[in-house]
Amino acid sequence: MTDTLQSLIDKQEIRDCMARYARGVDRADWEAVRDTYHDDAYDDHGDYKGDIPGFIAFAKERVGFMPQAMHFLGQCYAEFASDSVAVVETYFMTCHTLDPETQKKYGATSDGPVQLSHIGRYVDRFEKRDGKWKTAYRIVVFETTRLALDKVPPIKPDWVPHRRDQDDPIFKMRREVGL
Repeated sequence: MTDTLQSLIDKQEIRDCMARYARGVDRADWEAVRDTYHDDAYDDHGDYKGDIPGFIAFAKERVGFMPQAMHFLGQCYAEFASDSVAVVETYFMTCHTLDPETQKKYGATSDGPVQLSHIGRYVDRFEKRDGKWKTAYRIVVFETTRLALDKVPPIKPDWVPHRRDQDDPIFKMRREVGL
């Protein structure tokens, strides 16, 4: 296999890891989130800085019970320092629906749900250990935060709603095909 082909494979494995992280947070699948980090990884996530068990506890407390959470990942640029170390910059946008109880944590007050969005970049040190690329060190760079205090229109009743658990349509489809 050529170095160019291996580089393409490595980049795709890194992108897949980022996508698993986003799905894990959005579906409140904390084991999937945990699996995107090496055991000794560090995460600087703004209000949390520390190890991954602590980050998972923080994330569960912050977004685990929100009625809706969604990450949109943009460009993902990987630069390889070696065959086993890469610096990876991934742009992101998040959208969270905050119910009245959750709003208090973010300083918002509304009778109905409000939307909180973050726009930023994950600046990661990825390392390939035991044949797997995972995050070893993460810094979340926040470019801007937006809070929409207007009422959020509901999802129409005949649309398929999201779920933040294993009954979300993605997991149902995966089970149907044997994944």
